[in-house]
Amino acid sequence: MDNVRWTASLVEERLAEAASVLKRLPPVTVQGYFNTWPQMVHEFGDLVGQERVLKRPPPSAAAISRMDQTITWTIGLDPVDAKILWLRAHGERWKRICASVGLARASVNERWLYGLSVIAWRLNNKRVPKAWSRRRFLTVARDREPQRSR
Repeated sequence: MDNVRWTASLVEERLAEAASVLKRLPPVTVQGYFNTWPQMVHEFGDLVGQERVLKRPPPSAAAISRMDQTITWTIGLDPVDAKILWLRAHGERWKRICASVGLARASVNERWLYGLSVIAWRLNNKRVPKAWSRRRFLTVARDREPQRSR
């Protein structure tokens, strides 16, 4: 992974993977408490007409390690930008993200792209110039990002 050239799209994929791993981790329980009720046994008549709930398997150890790395990437970003990145990684719709942060769709999209680009630059050991505006940085980052072959 040391020789990987990070792009905004790679960062987006890793954030989505980390969000998926977080969803699949087992729930945290408080030690010392237990349930004395017997386990419910459902009869066939109870289950008729219900949809089957399929659970994804627990994440692998490598996926959990990648998630641990990825969680620290948003440190140092504006808290609103970090919130937008994580909400989008969890698959939240743009309309709900806009409502939760109180910004317009264009502004939320710009902050999302900015956050992804800043993380990609940091992972490539580049320093983000403080004097640059958000739009100037996005323009430069977009120009320097390698184009995908179709």
